[in-house]
Amino acid sequence: MARRHVHEEHTNSEAWAIPFGDLMTLLLAFFVVMYAISSVNAGKYRVLSDALTAEFRGTPRTPQPVPVGDVPQSISEQLPITEVNRMFTAGMPAHLRMPLPQARGQVRENQGEHNPGSADPRLAATAAVAGADAQQQRELAGVEADVDGVMASLIRSNLVSVQKLGDSVQVQISADILFASGVAEPAPAAVPVLQRLADALRPWPNAIRVEGHTDDVPIRSGVFHSNWELSGARAGSVVRLFAERGVDPQRLAVVGYGEYRPLQANSTAAGRNANRRVVVVILGRDRNGQGGTP
Repeated sequence: MARRHVHEEHTNSEAWAIPFGDLMTLLLAFFVVMYAISSVNAGKYRVLSDALTAEFRGTPRTPQPVPVGDVPQSISEQLPITEVNRMFTAGMPAHLRMPLPQARGQVRENQGEHNPGSADPRLAATAAVAGADAQQQRELAGVEADVDGVMASLIRSNLVSVQKLGDSVQVQISADILFASGVAEPAPAAVPVLQRLADALRPWPNAIRVEGHTDDVPIRSGVFHSNWELSGARAGSVVRLFAERGVDPQRLAVVGYGEYRPLQANSTAAGRNANRRVVVVILGRDRNGQGGTP
């Protein structure tokens, strides 16, 4: 009797395909779910687009936003400007985030609420400053004209010079016509000159600074130890005479520079003569209407 042939069982080398197929099916389902979750809400995207277009370009390209579910029809009700700003800046670094500008109409309304019927305060302030500067220049021009009138003969003799420099008028007087060598008291012939100058300055409210200057020749007087003290004493004598003539003392100040601000080199007689001088500086008033700081 013939034997039944028994077939040997062979190992199935493709058994891995079944779990692999199951795995791929699960992955596909996972990605489908993820895509569905992350899909863009077309309605909100259209609303955001219309809001940005209206702000930067004018009228939106779509007449109405696309409604989704029970979303309100009004953009202002659905997504106010704060919500648009939040959506626009989402995902941006904190240092780059900044609020979107208000709608142009809202900006105009806010400006009208805070300043109804009024102009830009910055323009008003600029106009006020320009007006004050113009007034100051007119006053200084008037001071210069008055001083020119009382000092005309000395100006023609080149003993006095008057000039407007910036926010001041400077009256420079040669010390040789005011003081004797090493003396701080004005010479008798110089007193009428200073009195005429005081009379011209008295009506004006501007502050006045009187500066004394000398050459570099050492002082030989026993009264003053240095040219510095001599220059300050000479300026003080002029200030005292101005006050006695009726100029408000609160407007006056004394400065002694000695030999340290020469106009010319002290190596020549002409240079030393030019450096011996008294300068009366009339300062422009500040924008509050007060006299400038002496």
